[in-house]
Amino acid sequence: MKNTQSNPDPIKAYRRKQSAARRVGKNTRCSCGEARTEALIGSSGICAACKRKKNGHALSDRHHVAGSANSPVTVSIPVNDHRAILSTAQYDWPKETLENLQGDPLKAAAACIRGFIDTVCYLIDKLLRWIAKMLELLSDYLLERNGPEWWIGTPLEQFARKGQR
Repeated sequence: MKNTQSNPDPIKAYRRKQSAARRVGKNTRCSCGEARTEALIGSSGICAACKRKKNGHALSDRHHVAGSANSPVTVSIPVNDHRAILSTAQYDWPKETLENLQGDPLKAAAACIRGFIDTVCYLIDKLLRWIAKMLELLSDYLLERNGPEWWIGTPLEQFARKGQR
């Protein structure tokens, strides 16, 4: 998933990516196929999920949506996605908002909004994007198999744009 914040610092993001690549090695991939450097552990070549699976530990983390300094609210997220997507997205937040050392209620509110945006974008990507791709592939298949108006005479005809015919 792409960064969801409107003004991420590309230099900071590049430095983080390079640091992670140095830590795990270039083009490193876990045996499960995971290649996101943020999800890989050191130079072992294993991802966090595979390491946890091997050790009999939970494969998900409790993600603090607004950062732990701002809210106790957490959601369960697969460990590799937590490390590579949501925690990484929080690194692009203003440091003062994420850490909120003084407990500023406006910074906490800003963190709640940022966390909500990041989490909803993550959920859209994981829960919905594949459905759009599947529907497009199915449409192409039905078009090829049954012709340009394949839906006519099927229960799906009720969803066709009105005034088509």
